Amino acid sequence: MKVSLGPHERLDDLVLDGMKIIQRDDQFCFSLDTVLLAHFGTVPRGKVLDLGTGTAAIPLILSARGAVSVTGAELNPVMADIARRNVILNGREPVITIVEGDYRTIRQWSDSGGFAAVYANPPYREKSRGAYSDAEGIRRARHEETATLDDVLDAASFALKFHGRFRMVHITERLTDILTAMRIHAIEPKVVQMVHGRADKKAKLFLVEGIRGGSKGVDVLPPLIVHHADGTYTEDVLKLYGKL
Repeated sequence: MKVSLGPHERLDDLVLDGMKIIQRDDQFCFSLDTVLLAHFGTVPRGKVLDLGTGTAAIPLILSARGAVSVTGAELNPVMADIARRNVILNGREPVITIVEGDYRTIRQWSDSGGFAAVYANPPYREKSRGAYSDAEGIRRARHEETATLDDVLDAASFALKFHGRFRMVHITERLTDILTAMRIHAIEPKVVQMVHGRADKKAKLFLVEGIRGGSKGVDVLPPLIVHHADGTYTEDVLKLYGKL
């Protein structure tokens, strides 16, 4: 299929199922944390929602894993357009729907309890923390300018059916904030996995799964190590990219 690319756009390999993905160098591009989140846990049964879908990388990976109905919500019109084109490019229209809208107003465009699972790779940094990018699209994806952690969990709690699963990737320095906020929004943390760049380095990212209305009690999985000492990917990561 011939792909027409606009200014700042490039075509990248998503690796799985021979899929390709359009990205822009002046917008937020998906990275390993997106891939880790899309592979975290078993494939959800029923309808799935991805909050702030960006290029639709998570819906595309989930579709390759066997998900049958994924909705990606995206506020940025530039990214929503790219997400729709990526769905068409990879022939995933029967499985993936892109909603151009604000998940802070989810009550206006979605029914309560309509999803079996909700995914989120939200802005990691509070508005006042960390270095800012001059590119608006990148800055908004990294910092809580348009949506806070509370906004993410409010949308997830509303969208999830009872005992539906919430999955998110975030930075470890906000672990306490996140687990506390999940419980406040009736999403009980159930599974946590730390992500280490190397085995001898401290974790900077973590994956978490919560269940709406779930009972107390959390499992901590073995850590996920991204790189060997020589900088090459570990077998666990290569499997996610279909290399093993």
